[in-house]
Amino acid sequence: MDIINAALANDIVTRTMHIIPFNVNVMDVHGVILASGEPGRVGEQHDGALLALARKQTVEIDAVSARLMHGARPGVNLPLTVNGQICGAVGLSGEPDEVRRYGQLVQLTAEMILEQASLASELQHDSRYREAFVLNLIRYDAAARPELEAWGLRLGVNFARMQLVFLLELRPDPAHADRALGEIQRLQMRLLARQPGVLAATVGPREMVIVDSFDPSKKADAMPQRRLHAFAALMQEECQLPFTLAMGIARVGVEGVSISYQSARDTARLGRRRQPHQQYFSYYDLTLPVLLSGLASGWQAEQLRVPIARIDQDKNREMLRLTLDTWFAHNENSNRTARALDIHRNTLDYRLRRIAELTGLDLTRSEDRLLLYASVLLSPGTASSKQQLPAIPAAGE
Repeated sequence: MDIINAALANDIVTRTMHIIPFNVNVMDVHGVILASGEPGRVGEQHDGALLALARKQTVEIDAVSARLMHGARPGVNLPLTVNGQICGAVGLSGEPDEVRRYGQLVQLTAEMILEQASLASELQHDSRYREAFVLNLIRYDAAARPELEAWGLRLGVNFARMQLVFLLELRPDPAHADRALGEIQRLQMRLLARQPGVLAATVGPREMVIVDSFDPSKKADAMPQRRLHAFAALMQEECQLPFTLAMGIARVGVEGVSISYQSARDTARLGRRRQPHQQYFSYYDLTLPVLLSGLASGWQAEQLRVPIARIDQDKNREMLRLTLDTWFAHNENSNRTARALDIHRNTLDYRLRRIAELTGLDLTRSEDRLLLYASVLLSPGTASSKQQLPAIPAAGE
């Protein structure tokens, strides 16, 4: 079993020789010395270690026996076992009567170091396997559904539960931009250690996807927001760079992960646009904007953008767009909007009338206000295009 390498062997030698007054050698399964308190012995084959490995038990070598064995000196040699398999040996140099009482201590210390290294390696392998699974889930292909379900079964993923995706995006300042990928990978390992039932994957140099799940029969309506708060607190504690965290919609089933992921991405994008200084975003706080973002292409989207495109043709378009954005942000409350813009209420009324004239919409009608709101959501920024727009229909047409 090839668990021991030179780095681990040196670690064993360094740690054990801090607590015992004798030289320590660490050998691989072939009896070759990988590390020693006497560096000149590294690379030699140790017959005493070979004997301990063959017998699978402690072998003591006195001065007489040492003269008959290649690369051996008086001392004690003990086999090292990890997960039930012998992977090497450790030796203590000195008269057996003097070093015997330290043998088991060194053996236990060495095996503990090797077991920790083996576990870390297994976790890293398991993490890569789980990460590949997550990437396939968020890129859901219906044809691969049986394979994904079988894969999930092996990993203990229950697709009958609600699947909930979080998108963590690091936002470092330019001076720390090169740390982002390393920080994402570190956070992924920390998350695996603290939340073993959660799946995670790196989806970009600054982005990590987290897939959580919960039982929909246990207060499902309240659970998503509570889980957002819990993950936000965990990331606040662990993350060393500025970040935003967005939560998608909770959905059941294999395809639910992909849907939740897409909604988390839209939530993050729209949330930053509306509240650039906010750190946490929830689909459930931005439901309508996220749903409308699915209409961003096609002839329907072109028609939905017409009202804002007409406003963008006006010389005062920036002022009118700011007025409209503020009006919607304050739930169409004119008094609060005027205060937010620091203008007189009459000035606001004039601007709203001008918006109505340009768009041909009646802002007293709920349906027209909803159409204008959708147009705002699908038309970020101020249009620079001078394309010909449909004429505003006259009254009675």
